[in-house]
Amino acid sequence: MNIAFFLIMIAAYGTLAYHRSGHQTVLTTSGVLAIIAMLFSGISFWLAGLTVLIFVGVFLFGMDDLRKEHVSQPVLEWFRRTLPGLSETEQAALDAGTVWWDAELFSGDPDWQRLIKTPAPELSEEEQAFLDGPVEALCDMLDTWEITKKRTLPEPVWQYLREHGFFGMIIDKAYGGLGFSPAANSAVVMKIASRDATAAVTVMVPNSLGPGELLLHYGTDAQKAHYLPRLARGEDLPCFALTSPVAGSDAGSMSDSGVVCHGDWHGERVLGFRLNWDKRYITLAPAATLLGLAFKACDPDGLLGEEEDLGITCALIPTHLPGVTNGRRHMPSGASFLNGPTQGKDVFVPLSAVIGGEEMIGQGWSMLVQSLAAGRAISLPAMGVAGTKLAAHASGAYARVRKQFKMPIGYFEGIEEVLARIAGSAYRDDATRELTLTALHQGERPSVLTAIAKAYLTESNRRAINDAMDIHGGKGIMEGPRNYLQNAYTILPIGITVEGANILTRSMIVFGQGAIRAHPHILEEMEAAQAEPSAETLDRFDKAFFGHVAFTVSNFVKTLVMGVTGARFVSVPIEGPTAHYYRQLTRMSAAFALIADLVLMVLGGNFKFREKLSGRLADVLAHLYMASAMLKQFEDDGRPEEDLPLLNWAMRDSLFIIQDRLVNVTRNFPIWWLRRPLRALLFPLGLFYREPSDNLGKRAARILLAPGPARDRLLEGMYLTNEGQGLAELNVAFAAVSAAEQASKRLRALTHEVVLPSNYEVLIRQAQAEGNFTDEDAALVRTAQAAVARVIAVDDFAGDAKQAESASHINTSQATPPTGEQALVVATADSPSAPSLIERAINRSRSESTGNTAHPEEELTQIKGIGPKYAQLLTTLGYERIEQIAELNAADIDRIEDRLQMKGRIEREDWVGQARTLTAVKA
Repeated sequence: MNIAFFLIMIAAYGTLAYHRSGHQTVLTTSGVLAIIAMLFSGISFWLAGLTVLIFVGVFLFGMDDLRKEHVSQPVLEWFRRTLPGLSETEQAALDAGTVWWDAELFSGDPDWQRLIKTPAPELSEEEQAFLDGPVEALCDMLDTWEITKKRTLPEPVWQYLREHGFFGMIIDKAYGGLGFSPAANSAVVMKIASRDATAAVTVMVPNSLGPGELLLHYGTDAQKAHYLPRLARGEDLPCFALTSPVAGSDAGSMSDSGVVCHGDWHGERVLGFRLNWDKRYITLAPAATLLGLAFKACDPDGLLGEEEDLGITCALIPTHLPGVTNGRRHMPSGASFLNGPTQGKDVFVPLSAVIGGEEMIGQGWSMLVQSLAAGRAISLPAMGVAGTKLAAHASGAYARVRKQFKMPIGYFEGIEEVLARIAGSAYRDDATRELTLTALHQGERPSVLTAIAKAYLTESNRRAINDAMDIHGGKGIMEGPRNYLQNAYTILPIGITVEGANILTRSMIVFGQGAIRAHPHILEEMEAAQAEPSAETLDRFDKAFFGHVAFTVSNFVKTLVMGVTGARFVSVPIEGPTAHYYRQLTRMSAAFALIADLVLMVLGGNFKFREKLSGRLADVLAHLYMASAMLKQFEDDGRPEEDLPLLNWAMRDSLFIIQDRLVNVTRNFPIWWLRRPLRALLFPLGLFYREPSDNLGKRAARILLAPGPARDRLLEGMYLTNEGQGLAELNVAFAAVSAAEQASKRLRALTHEVVLPSNYEVLIRQAQAEGNFTDEDAALVRTAQAAVARVIAVDDFAGDAKQAESASHINTSQATPPTGEQALVVATADSPSAPSLIERAINRSRSESTGNTAHPEEELTQIKGIGPKYAQLLTTLGYERIEQIAELNAADIDRIEDRLQMKGRIEREDWVGQARTLTAVKA
């Protein structure tokens, strides 16, 4: 009886703790258990006494004055003695932004229904039109190889950016800007970055942390009215100067100064700042006309008041002022965007130059970290995802068209393993980008989550591009216009370094800041400890402290119960293939909240110096967040079954990483004798999660190796074209090889030889001589193998060093465009209209070979927007005359744009209207 009753007690109090029941419920339960224990004679005296003691303790705990005097007050005094001091910059960082889903993850019981029901941001018609129009046209203009050689964007590109408002995307329409949403800003940067990093950075900076954003949030009406229209039109090119030689991550140690004094400004004697600065690593500084400057303000003569040190301040400095020096350039690794130092010596500006006016003197650091809380969610995550998508697209396509040892290299398990990692990472990263934008769309400024997005997505980009280089081998390391990975590879350190170096962000910010901001009780305890002693302060601390105790006890019970049961009985809002993941993330959320509390409790203020533990806990929080993002993405996409291999791979990878980091936290827990018990508590039945299986990796990798809806969704938002060299040639080859797959299999079966660019003509003649291979199949194979030959070709240069440097002599003999039937670009093999299109293309090819020298491409190029390449592609689809273009209907246009991946170009450039006009002139 005693054992049974004792187990009932444990179950009762465990249930109360698991469900975080209130004091009254606990008191009632304790009373019932005490009565039962005293009434049943089979229960021993000591057990009955225990129930009575528990009841009395719970009752006394409910007496507020007694509890506060004997428990809360001593704990508060101890807390005040041990609480570490915070610097001004640390306090500003803690105060910055808001908390959102990070608070749910720290709760140990995330509200999944809330996450699922939160609407994802959608682009407006205007924003989508901008992506399909000016952004697409900009990408068409860019030539990364030429930009890299000349180390700058061509002047026509600069002019195009100004004319179409790229520098004013975040500026309100009232000031002449585009007024775009964060989602549109991210989409624009991502698409440009998938084409060229230099252009993406050039567009990114004026729309990120800098004068424009600071003016929008903090500027005076006069400052907004003067500067924002000029910034929107591109008349002023902005930059923001924060980093100096002695102050990198520790911005508070900057030596750049502004002394309050009187000076001459436009012929008047006014009060202002005498500025001296030395800044470096400032993007767009060499060409900037408007400099945002962070400096330490001081007032030694008391011209503004009694306080001498006024704090970090931000001001707007026209770069033409006497004493300003800029124009020199740094050369960031592999990149060609403008970046350089700027100095100022005795530069005088009035107080009105301070962003926000005189009242914002000393508020500069707070302004910066508040803006950074949102800014980190957009630009750098977008660039990181663009790089990961590029790695996924290029690696999958190249691994499909490139053969070694008689088979596509993508089918080798070594390559397959890497492809799965790239594909799963791309799915996870894009979902994280989308969820972070969702937070901004809801009006949040989640500083911890945006730090996760910046650090982990740029880090993932680095791994993905490195993996892509491994897959491409020599193709990836030879410089030239055909190398579509070189630029992405060489600029990798930049994203890792800027807007908070990833090492710093991971080891000090993500968990260090998150543990205080997102925890349900710690910030309240800290604020109460820092406040002046009073009855109200004690009330606040009492509520926070005992809420914290109950929170920790609850997470202890939840962690143990879910560990023993495998979280099988956790209630989740979703059924089906993803329900398991919701349960496991709930389990890991409770485990994370518990271990975080224990680490903070043991280390106290010394935790800020234990960066290895902080970094591991940051990884746990980051992967909890990214896994949440993937589950929401899957729901937002309509739960497509084709995406399950990607989702399953990435979810299992994240859960495995979470488990690994928690195990290593327990292994390095400060109290050595608690290490094994803590591990047993977190994983009572042993390590639960495994790395993604080989079979799952195969399914994820195969998504990249063939056209399909899952692959299309994964690559959505990239700039993809079939016109030009490099990636465009790969796109053509991938489509052609996929279309020719069945024909190539038939040819191999007939000849017992692997079809390669070096032997396909011999094999085709052999098969056709036997009468078993059709002209249509031959055309498909020729198209595919000619395209593959162009892809596997690499650039070579003249032997003379100067000629090689100028790239004036490029050997393109390997890449000479194929002629005749080899020039075909074939429609998708499963298209109902493919045979007729192929037949027309073959007939045209044969007419050329029999002496017919008519070139319909020349007629099509009369339409503005159709160059020689597009004209050639159109003729291979059977459109050889202007009259045919004039008769295109909506279905025809959709089919052509889908085949050629043109995305709105026909309507945007009005090919049909132009063709009708030209047809009328001919008549």
